[in-house]
Amino acid sequence: MATITKRELSIKITDLLGTKGHELTQHDVLEVIQCLIDEITESLAQGDTVVMRNFGTFEVREMKAKIGRNPKNPAKDVPIPARAGVKFKPGKEMKEKVATTLKIIRERNS
Repeated sequence: MATITKRELSIKITDLLGTKGHELTQHDVLEVIQCLIDEITESLAQGDTVVMRNFGTFEVREMKAKIGRNPKNPAKDVPIPARAGVKFKPGKEMKEKVATTLKIIRERNS
């Protein structure tokens, strides 16, 4: 499976917008992507929930304290403290699109 970087994403968006008659540089699009990431991160850091219709919802959740295992010494317990984590819940449109990719994933793994 391919990995898409921010740069590759900005190139794709620049090309797509170019076909629609919008003249933006890759640098402009990359700045917009970075601003979006920064704003989502800042909102989550303040405990807010970020909802993007048809894409999904980002929210901060408490991860409870638990006992883990040290892989080098499985007999030894390692306490893992409680912390805040981000949960992403995909939107309906994303779920439906991603659900159709199972065949592609199986073909790549064969």
